[in-house]
Amino acid sequence: MKIHRVLAASVATALKQILLEHLQADTTVATLLVSNSRWGSRDRNFIAQNIYQIVRYKRLYEYVIDEDLWGESAIWRALGAKLILDGLELPAWPEFESLKKEEIADRFESAQQIRKIRESIPDWLDELGVKELGEAWEEEISALNTPAKFSIRVNLLKTDADSVKQLFTEEGIPFSENPLAPEALIIEARKNFRNHAAYRKGFFEIQDISSQLVAPLLDAEPGMNVIDGCAGAGGKTLHIAALMENEGEILAIDVHPKKLEELSYRAKRAGCTIVKTMEAEKLTNNFQARLNSFADRILLDVPCSGLGVLRRKPDAKWSLTARFIAELKVTQAEILDEYAPMLKPGGIMVYSTCSILPGENELQIQAFLAKNKGKFELITEKRISAARSGFDGFYMAKLQRV
Repeated sequence: MKIHRVLAASVATALKQILLEHLQADTTVATLLVSNSRWGSRDRNFIAQNIYQIVRYKRLYEYVIDEDLWGESAIWRALGAKLILDGLELPAWPEFESLKKEEIADRFESAQQIRKIRESIPDWLDELGVKELGEAWEEEISALNTPAKFSIRVNLLKTDADSVKQLFTEEGIPFSENPLAPEALIIEARKNFRNHAAYRKGFFEIQDISSQLVAPLLDAEPGMNVIDGCAGAGGKTLHIAALMENEGEILAIDVHPKKLEELSYRAKRAGCTIVKTMEAEKLTNNFQARLNSFADRILLDVPCSGLGVLRRKPDAKWSLTARFIAELKVTQAEILDEYAPMLKPGGIMVYSTCSILPGENELQIQAFLAKNKGKFELITEKRISAARSGFDGFYMAKLQRV
């Protein structure tokens, strides 16, 4: 394969934006590809795969080239090292002239003996993973360094799974199914589905299968009052609305107004009319009092470390800190305390995270139940292992108010 300089330069520029300027990887890659629509699929794959792989294995490539990725020249050297390890012949460019195949191969082999280097994670995160997950940490972090599968959720407010399957079959789009999520299709080929006519019409949403398991746990029924306390852009909110057959009311609350704007747009596209949005800062004491024992169901998909979705957001491990995770645990407990009184007696509350750490999950629920002894009981809890499921790492707990 010939390596074109314009493509290599685009990879280096994007890596500089992500690693040095701290822009989000997914946004950076998407912007780059959209602004160069003439690139063919092979070029686009070269761009995306090299960017994500170097971001994902940043520490490994730093070890291989024996230099921290704090400058543009180091980024070029890391790209060259990756291309060498991929078995490609490097062009005779000045940026690559100091790289030696034998040295790179030897250092890469040496790195395989050190987990935190091999899996490319900070020291503190490796220590925390071992502390919380023990032997399971190794297989989980290894799995989270593999590319994510791409899945969609069929929107039952506008169509059904069989119709979408027939459409994809006619278009030659390969897919598979998963018994855990009946409305889910796993897409086997890379494609920009946000430009697909069926997506624009609201026939499906892009959503990982693990995430699709949360809303059904609520057992929400048509006509119920539901609160989604950390709605974000509304992936799970819209799933709840579909399961409620667009009958009842969902109050979607979030601290980020921009995300609620996106939720409103997505709800319109999905044909969902039962969602009302509210900024969290407007949830005053008086309003909270009015919501006491109001909800039949509450979903709390709380802010978390996001370690379960590192497949999709590999740059997150370079911005996470131990202190931030400790602060998140406090926030998670506060959210549980804030929303619990809004649930009716006999009502169901689901707590979920896209984290794999027990400290954000089982231990958080145990502490809540101990604090509210006799008021809530745990009905069930699920941990979705990234290693064993092949999908995002997730946790969800179903609680009932006594």
